[in-house]
Amino acid sequence: MKSVPKIGTVGELQFVVEQKHCIDFATDGMPAVLSTPNLVGLLERTARQTIVPFLEADERSVGIEIELRHFAPTPLGGRANVNVRVIHVEGRQVTFQVEAHDEHELILRGVHKRAVIRTGSFSKRVQAKT
Repeated sequence: MKSVPKIGTVGELQFVVEQKHCIDFATDGMPAVLSTPNLVGLLERTARQTIVPFLEADERSVGIEIELRHFAPTPLGGRANVNVRVIHVEGRQVTFQVEAHDEHELILRGVHKRAVIRTGSFSKRVQAKT
């Protein structure tokens, strides 16, 4: 890493829930709502982008741990915000507090951990498995 992310470093993503973000079982009276897997992907992307300025050109971060609760539904067309904040850094691991809110309430809260990797050595590990 060029520098260690400071505790308190924050990132945010605002988005409108589109069909591609919704559950795939919205039938027979079940409303189309933001799916947990899509929300996890958005929070991971937000955390990843938050620490990019701290990385060397040949480094990326990968998700290694996630613990969260999805409290409330957000309907198709709803607006939501994902917020991440660095709460701990140990070596090449960065831990984030994560939250998401829609226009009405807290919809998600948890902790997400990412590891900073070098693309060359990571690629070699992947190639060894193919």
